[in-house]
Amino acid sequence: MDEFILFQDIVIILAVSLPIIYLFKKLSVPSLVGFLIAGIVIGPYGFGLIAGLEQIHVMAELGVILLLFTIGMEVSFTHLMRIKKFLIVAGGAQVFGTIIVAAGLFYLFSFPLNQSLYMGMLVTLSSTAIVLKLLSERGELDTPQGKISVGILIFQDLMIVPMFLMLPILGADSPMGFADVAVKLGVAFGALVGILFLSKYLMPKLLYYLASMRMKDAFTIGVLLILLGTGYLTHSLGLSFALGAFVAGLILAESDYHSQILSDIMPFKDAFNSIFFVSVGLLLDIGFVLDNPVIIIFSTIGVIIFKAAIISVIVLSIKYPLRIAILTGIGLGQVGEFSFVLIQAGSTYNLIGSDYYNIFLASTIFTMIITPFMIKYVPSIAFLSGKSGDGEMTRKGSLNSFENHVIIVGYGLNGRNVAHVLRETGIKYIIVELNPDTVKVEKAKNENIIFGDISSEEIMKKAGISKAKVIVFAISDPVTTRRALKTVKFVNPAIYSVVRTRYVGEVEALNKIGADVVIPEEFETSLEIFRKVLRRYHVPLNVILKQTSLLRQESYKLMLKEDADLDAFVHLDELLAEGLTETYFVNEDNPNAGKTLSEIHLREHAEVTVIAIVREGRTISNPTGKESIHAHDTLVITGTHEQVDKGVAILNGSLS
Repeated sequence: MDEFILFQDIVIILAVSLPIIYLFKKLSVPSLVGFLIAGIVIGPYGFGLIAGLEQIHVMAELGVILLLFTIGMEVSFTHLMRIKKFLIVAGGAQVFGTIIVAAGLFYLFSFPLNQSLYMGMLVTLSSTAIVLKLLSERGELDTPQGKISVGILIFQDLMIVPMFLMLPILGADSPMGFADVAVKLGVAFGALVGILFLSKYLMPKLLYYLASMRMKDAFTIGVLLILLGTGYLTHSLGLSFALGAFVAGLILAESDYHSQILSDIMPFKDAFNSIFFVSVGLLLDIGFVLDNPVIIIFSTIGVIIFKAAIISVIVLSIKYPLRIAILTGIGLGQVGEFSFVLIQAGSTYNLIGSDYYNIFLASTIFTMIITPFMIKYVPSIAFLSGKSGDGEMTRKGSLNSFENHVIIVGYGLNGRNVAHVLRETGIKYIIVELNPDTVKVEKAKNENIIFGDISSEEIMKKAGISKAKVIVFAISDPVTTRRALKTVKFVNPAIYSVVRTRYVGEVEALNKIGADVVIPEEFETSLEIFRKVLRRYHVPLNVILKQTSLLRQESYKLMLKEDADLDAFVHLDELLAEGLTETYFVNEDNPNAGKTLSEIHLREHAEVTVIAIVREGRTISNPTGKESIHAHDTLVITGTHEQVDKGVAILNGSLS
């Protein structure tokens, strides 16, 4: 029965995974955390449901390979250019700064230099999977802390490649000179460049051949062959298998088949990733944790504080306020999934002893488990932090003269549009923006903009909140918006507040806080679709505007509740029954060109009336049945919605 143990273990893992996904979804905690806990419970150091780890390690390694492949697929150079400041400056400073400082601390505690650098690399990496999922669920990907976090995480992911290349050098039996290190790195990078070069020319041709077969299963198998084949090639050259998968992802990301490849691979990735995180939990020795609780607790807290401190300093150095620095630092304070891969690879080079292995493994797992709770509750502490910006105005002293003005929070696309309209109408406004680069550029244009965090009362005062008439929240940060709105309404209850939000589900909560108008992008998108569909069916604009107004008067009830009252629609039939006027342009190939109005029987078959013909810039009013229709004429027809629709069909020649 030994040959079936692997299948038995997979069945146990999958059986445990399903309820975990459901339970942790209800608790708003990433399921990856649940997989870690499940691994601890069912593993050899828990209830012992799974005792053999060797086969599971193979499955987990496949999960890592697929994870690195999808990261390579999702690295968009256009996206990287948009966040290049966060990627290069913040990401570079975080990775190299953390490695250097951590290695220095380990070296002070008598670790050899190579092991100190290795431990620094382990501590540096954060969990891309957990952080991105939490930011996405909280709607904070477009916030300052979200953008900075994404930039740092992407840089960390890119640095995995050179970290893998460094392991054989750090694990060498005897100290290597600079020349030896340079030669080894040169050979490794040379091999990598060679693989990239070959893949660049071979993969597109192979993909085209697979796609031209028009067989979905052949295409999927071919992609897996490219993925695993590239990994095997790098492995044969003495590099990491996962590194080859990353290279394959980078190459395929530039192909025309990018989206289809992702859709084929993602189900495999999710399944194997769950096995990967469960396998990490399986490795945790509960007995070791119970025997050394103080060391584990201090190392867990120490890692989080250490990483959060370094990241916070970096964020402050690029001119963001303390609140953003704290949120970013705590959010990235955990140790990530690729550190598990590095620790497994490093153990083969004797870079870490068994005791330190267990300490690091336990601390890493616990940092990942508590991260969702820290991200949930730390914002309350971060909002109590000190100054949130300098509050400098473009025009010195002009702030005191502002009364009945508009405060625009955020200078993205929405904020710019609002400012443009206010500028054209002569209404005074002040912009509060948290991006220092944007503030610098707009100040140079003599714009009324201050740098600061609107959740700070000090910044509110500088923006003249007590004298302002309107405040517009045009930011994508729901947590900051809610907190700031409460304070704004407390300081100036009479101020008219307009709040932008992403989801309809947030409308009710914002209204309770005191928002006068909430504009959910989700709902406005549905209204735009609604308008486009009705226009396609020749519903006149005045009818659409009336119906849109009715929907808005219901305060989004139709979108908020499935069983909402549909009275808003009762007027639609009445509106559509009203008379309307429509225009129809006669093309050169129109089958009715050259015919008279009486010959096409518009009034007889559709009960519509042609009240005018516009021809070559002149208007023929109330044309008779003897009037001919010419190419390039514009007919003005009137009738009910149904009649006009039928008349258009006759004019098109599709109905006689």
